[in-house]
Amino acid sequence: MRIKAPLFAAVFLTLPLPGWACDLALVLAVDVSGSVDATEYRVQMDGLAAGLRDGVVSEALVRAQAQVTLIQWSGQARQEVSIPWTPTRTFDDVEALARAVENAPRPWRNYSTALGEALLLGLTQITEGPDCKRRVIDLSGDGPSNEGVEPATLKPLMRQADVTVNAIAIEQSEPELTAYFYEHVLEGEGAFVETARSFRDYPEKIRRKLVREVARKTAFGPPVHKRIDRASIQPEIGGPEREPQEIALGRADSAKQF
Repeated sequence: MRIKAPLFAAVFLTLPLPGWACDLALVLAVDVSGSVDATEYRVQMDGLAAGLRDGVVSEALVRAQAQVTLIQWSGQARQEVSIPWTPTRTFDDVEALARAVENAPRPWRNYSTALGEALLLGLTQITEGPDCKRRVIDLSGDGPSNEGVEPATLKPLMRQADVTVNAIAIEQSEPELTAYFYEHVLEGEGAFVETARSFRDYPEKIRRKLVREVARKTAFGPPVHKRIDRASIQPEIGGPEREPQEIALGRADSAKQF
């Protein structure tokens, strides 16, 4: 008996990955600092939901049996887990996640940009969350960090935990934000920045970013994650002056190891 292609695809996507229950743990970290007005916040959340519903993205999430969580972040001590770890075993799961993103209330409106604190919360979520093959923090922001832990000091912790940090730079009021993210935020093999020139560009850029992060060949094999020795690495508030690095900056399609 021949199985129709759509039915076969549906059955195939529900099969567990060989030797691995979850290929991807994905933290979506959304900037809700004071520089993001109500309209821009709505653009971010609706754009993120639309990106999750994209056919390529949703199929890849299901194929990877991915686990996804949403963080909203602003100033120091103002970061929250708005959506806890959510499995995406089926397309209905992905749709429910997209609806939850659309309906997530904004927790703060008028605070600073503590980018390092957001990364720390993302790292904590990953190390205490589901055991997945790939670990990715997907951070969006419209300005550099101006409060709390200096983001660049967290890179050793990210390396210890095998976490990749990607970013989307919304350059509406910060034209050099992509360069800042390359220097201070990105970490891991193939880490990259998508650049949105304004909030109007965000929906298409976040879709492209999710496609690039999620729709890749599934990696099989046993877990190889390392334990984090937090006591040996003390993130600095503000951080020391860093020597300039010569980095060949690209734009939306750039990728290199950081």
